Amino acid sequence: MTHPRANLIADSAAAGTVWLVTEAAFAERSAADPSLAALGALHDFAGQAGRLMARSGAAGPEAWFGLGRAPGSVMALRALAERLPPGDWRIAGECPWPVADIALAFALGGYVFDRYKATKARPGPRLAVGAAAEPALATAAACALARDLINTPASDMGPAELEQAARTLAAAHGAEVSVTTGDALLAENYPAVHAVGRAAPPARAPRMIEIGWGDPAAPVVALVGKGVTFDSGGLDLKPSSGMRWMKKDMGGAAHALALGQLVMGANLPVRLIILVAAVENAVSGDAMRPGDVLHTRKGLTIEIGNTDAEGRLILADALTRAAELDPVLTLDFATLTGAARVALGPDVPPFFTDDDTLAADLAAAARATEDPVWRLPLWDAYDEALESDIADLKNDSDPWAQAGSITAALFLRRFAPASAWAHFDIFAWRPRKLPGRAFGGEAQALRASYEMIRRRFGASS
Repeated sequence: MTHPRANLIADSAAAGTVWLVTEAAFAERSAADPSLAALGALHDFAGQAGRLMARSGAAGPEAWFGLGRAPGSVMALRALAERLPPGDWRIAGECPWPVADIALAFALGGYVFDRYKATKARPGPRLAVGAAAEPALATAAACALARDLINTPASDMGPAELEQAARTLAAAHGAEVSVTTGDALLAENYPAVHAVGRAAPPARAPRMIEIGWGDPAAPVVALVGKGVTFDSGGLDLKPSSGMRWMKKDMGGAAHALALGQLVMGANLPVRLIILVAAVENAVSGDAMRPGDVLHTRKGLTIEIGNTDAEGRLILADALTRAAELDPVLTLDFATLTGAARVALGPDVPPFFTDDDTLAADLAAAARATEDPVWRLPLWDAYDEALESDIADLKNDSDPWAQAGSITAALFLRRFAPASAWAHFDIFAWRPRKLPGRAFGGEAQALRASYEMIRRRFGASS
């Protein structure tokens, strides 16, 4: 695992020079510098988007990174962290983006998860960014935390290990932690969390994790995360292809913890509550069955149509707990449905809310941070697809509804606080490697959510 500070430095007298060039800018420079024109011809470089050309000269190493016809997203600079030769570098000349944004892109692009590698990743390039990039380090560290947790296999990231990650985070910020485990979930009225996780062995018992931080008199902001540390599908067993990457099914919990790290690290004037329902959806003689009826903390009963639709069950109890705390804002994160990927693909997570102001604030924050999200509707007409003949609702919608991500969000709305609430159906995963974008765990909607919270509440004095 590469910490963001490993590839960002304050300054270096020996740093090489990186020029960010559009195609027009490179053509202009090449016309004035025959040696540069010859080098570009040799490397077939003309400022094309994402292309890199480097050379060593008398004045030190130089590199040119192509921006294409016009500067696009600063996140294109994630590729620099992978493509630059090892050594220290600095951005030179006119730049279309603030240094903090460049630093964040570079830090995200330099992320490496090598915990299980006998041979660790060799040191890569470092970017001299100065003190102005300090805020980017906190954001990059939070994204790295989420990615580390998601990438860790279920053998080392069960409910107990997820609890320990929460305790480590809380201790770092002086927060309080309470955890309800195993059969105590029934006594403390978390029956749905218990039902989903009871089939796992005692060492991987289900638990409800609650972190509290900040002034109790401050506005309550609740962050809720789905923490299914491995999802076999239960008795409705997933095929092997569907089970292969289910270590990532705790991605929502990872995002809630990472976002909490940002809020606490910035000392925002809120009362922060982080709620993580941590379970393993296992198979045993005690597993919940299709056709069972579960009770919930809210008092509503749920008929189980599919044991593989378990995430919404544990979120039902967690969201009910959030509502009891009278929050002014609640965000929940969950790797909830494959339907969200069908609708928007792996890169753009949908979010759902009935609050138009919150939706506009999230969209604005997403644009500002270049952290894409897309609002999908809580379409009331589909709510009837959740009706059950024998219970208050069921956890799988009627086949005619089709809109799996929307009906899942409508299910959660039954339990969410009446105040501002948004649900993010994230993928938390990058299915293929791209320059500066490692295969595996990915942070999604994290930067946008934090920016929205920061704008709403501001920093304390």
